[in-house]
Amino acid sequence: MEYTSEVQKMTCVAKGPNHGPAPIPEEGKWVQAKEIKDISGLTHGVGWCAPQQGACKLTLNVKDGVIQEALVETLGCSGMTHSAAMAAEILAGKTILEALNTDLVCDAINTAMRELFLQIVYGRTQTAFSEGGLPVGAGLEDLGKGLRSQVGTMYSTVDKGPRYLEMAEGYVTETALDENNEIIGYKFVHLGKMMDMIKKGVDANEALKKATGTYGRFDEAVKVIDPRHE
Repeated sequence: MEYTSEVQKMTCVAKGPNHGPAPIPEEGKWVQAKEIKDISGLTHGVGWCAPQQGACKLTLNVKDGVIQEALVETLGCSGMTHSAAMAAEILAGKTILEALNTDLVCDAINTAMRELFLQIVYGRTQTAFSEGGLPVGAGLEDLGKGLRSQVGTMYSTVDKGPRYLEMAEGYVTETALDENNEIIGYKFVHLGKMMDMIKKGVDANEALKKATGTYGRFDEAVKVIDPRHE
């Protein structure tokens, strides 16, 4: 290490207190994080690209500084799905510092990684006060049965009003209207459950019927419409 001549001529003054970094909460412990291996936690974050054409929700489960589990969910941009496929291969096994400085293909995913990094190294994780944190596989449980992201898709215009297209329960097939043409319920298909049944040999039409449900006052509808075509 080189020092300038001005520094070399300075008198040496003893350093006083050295208490180290402030401890942060990690998986039920208070940790003075000095190295990457001191960092653990599970958390979620959202990222977006510069033109804001798409967004990414990223979930990371970090143990001793290494990403053990990554869930990459994307929305609004077709190219992001392929970027997410590559990012999923890249993330697992890297330290969070490596991941922060790795090109995760898509700006939205890179931004999500940046936001998660800040949460994790500051001790603001979902598991900050959970003893032992969460096991690897906890991120997958966020998807629920059928392992599908929970996505809400709604569309509306001044002239024609709102259309419910996708709800947490699944793909909306019919919308129920009352005598004032106001929405009072909807019929949906849980695509994850339907595909599971089909893979087990259930006839597709039977699987569709079993995976179909309703929400709200659907049975009281004065009129039922297909939100995509009517």
